[in-house]
Amino acid sequence: MLKREIAEVRRAVLPLRDPMQRAALGSVPGMSPDAAPFFRDVADHLHRVAETVDELDGLLSSAFSAQQTRIAAQQNDDMRKISAGVALVAVPTLIAGIYGMNFRVMPELHWTLGYPMAVGLMILSSCALWAYFKRSGWL
Repeated sequence: MLKREIAEVRRAVLPLRDPMQRAALGSVPGMSPDAAPFFRDVADHLHRVAETVDELDGLLSSAFSAQQTRIAAQQNDDMRKISAGVALVAVPTLIAGIYGMNFRVMPELHWTLGYPMAVGLMILSSCALWAYFKRSGWL
């Protein structure tokens, strides 16, 4: 909304530069040469307004860019947390998926401690990932 308002002011101010400059120089037919100093004053004010509009536009663009950068950084942080959460769930799911298959040649299937080893591996991998992500600031 502010950018739109600045554009409206710019459209109102910029077209007046040339006519005011001609009037300030006294090169307008039918104009008294005594009026030129007054038009110079108006032209000076118009020049200052145009500079102010350009400065405000630059400041507004910088503020908008800073806000966009802040939003992008927040989204990156959110994506890191989501990725860490997915990894915490994916690794145990992978282990459970492998041990849930109907293989006959897996030695752990006929081992008495096969089930506790698979559950322990899931817990250990989840704890290791949680510690890593916590230390790296992802959680």
